[in-house]
Amino acid sequence: MKIVAGVDEVGRGSLMGPVYAAAVILNKSIKKKLLKDSKSLSKTKREIISTYVKKNSVWAIGQASVKEIEKINILNASLLAMKRAIKKLKKKPKLVLIDGNKSPDLKNYKFKTIIKGDQKIPCISAASIIAKVARDKMVSSLGKKFKNYHWDKNYGYGTKQHLKAIKKLGITTHHRKTFSPISKKT
Repeated sequence: MKIVAGVDEVGRGSLMGPVYAAAVILNKSIKKKLLKDSKSLSKTKREIISTYVKKNSVWAIGQASVKEIEKINILNASLLAMKRAIKKLKKKPKLVLIDGNKSPDLKNYKFKTIIKGDQKIPCISAASIIAKVARDKMVSSLGKKFKNYHWDKNYGYGTKQHLKAIKKLGITTHHRKTFSPISKKT
């Protein structure tokens, strides 16, 4: 049987923190009906499904830092995070299915990009869930140190509450200085 990995990234639109990607090779026994786009699941369901997928799959997470995002831009940083996740997999897939229309530059791998793949392909949905849960936990943890930015609720995205905090308190070392509206202030 051909080993297929699904890959997705999260955090591209956030104003802070690294971008995360996950790569997942599902075991045959996994209940695929549970796997949906991470954005369509509640936080609790995502966490339960993430744990289930991790126990029943080969998976890996990659990330690209704020410095990398600022240096090479968010698209290239997302592809870098994907590349890192794929390379960390304990098994080498014969085919890598990527959510979106771009794939990382990685020799000796066969890629297929799928627009809205996280809504259509179970292994990409699984990657979406694992990446989102991992990034959300990291951002929530950082949020304990930076309470006034409410990262435990907005996960660094440009909500009214977050933008108001930036205006009042300024930016942290975790903010992406090349992202608007932050880039207009620096």
